[in-house]
Amino acid sequence: MEQKNATNKNVRPAAPAAPKGESKGGSAFAAIVIPLAFVVAIVIYKFVFGNPANFQGGNNENLPLPGNYMGTIYAGGPIVPVLITLLILVITFSIERFLTINKAKGTKSIESFVRSIRQKLNVNDIAGALAVCDQQKGSVANVVKSGLLKYQEMARERGMDKDQKVLSIQKEIEESTALELPMLEKNLVIISTIASVATLVGLLGTVFGMIRAFAALANAGAPDTAALSTGISEALINTALGIGTSAIAIIAYNYFTSQIDVLTYSIDEAGFSIIQTFASQHGETETYPA
Repeated sequence: MEQKNATNKNVRPAAPAAPKGESKGGSAFAAIVIPLAFVVAIVIYKFVFGNPANFQGGNNENLPLPGNYMGTIYAGGPIVPVLITLLILVITFSIERFLTINKAKGTKSIESFVRSIRQKLNVNDIAGALAVCDQQKGSVANVVKSGLLKYQEMARERGMDKDQKVLSIQKEIEESTALELPMLEKNLVIISTIASVATLVGLLGTVFGMIRAFAALANAGAPDTAALSTGISEALINTALGIGTSAIAIIAYNYFTSQIDVLTYSIDEAGFSIIQTFASQHGETETYPA
């Protein structure tokens, strides 16, 4: 009966629903940024690229001035604002992910932090390891600190055997990791989606441009050279913007996923060290009378 009561004391209360709050925060951020980016894109398209000074005769319905790239981009047609929106979103969410992941790493190098934790554990200095976590801060330090606090709790526990204690520490680390990882991966799905969609949107604009170009060629008598030039420009501009935006999104997505992998590996490494240290320091299975 005493052992049962002691075990019940170590049942953890339900973890706070942090990921749900963070998910709502991420959704709210995306819900604000996406329409705002579209409005900014339209303003840029109309008043920057569509500035009459970029076109012959001061009229944006005419051909762009020779060598004027802003006017050439404006000639890309109505798909251009959509592509500009996607480009703004990639840049915005990349900056947001960069700041979030850097904050998750903490104040110092993540490799140096894990090395310090392992050194403290090697001499069984749990208090020193906790102090290192407090100095480091960030998601990795939060997970490691949770594991270390559980380590101290299990070291004082007298109602569980060694295997149960090790399992409890491991479970604590896994739950803490599950709370931190959603924050790191948030909004990456938007970047990955843009990486695929931007090229398709660019191809859609290319199709519209080619339709206009072939329509100019189909005129009876001499082809409409102005319309032909506009159609070709529309096709090429949309292709270039779509491919460029997609390339930036792919690079950003791969970079951030690799950074998250580094953090995850660091958490696993530190967690393994905590469990191994506990197992070695409490090597003999503790048995208690029923």
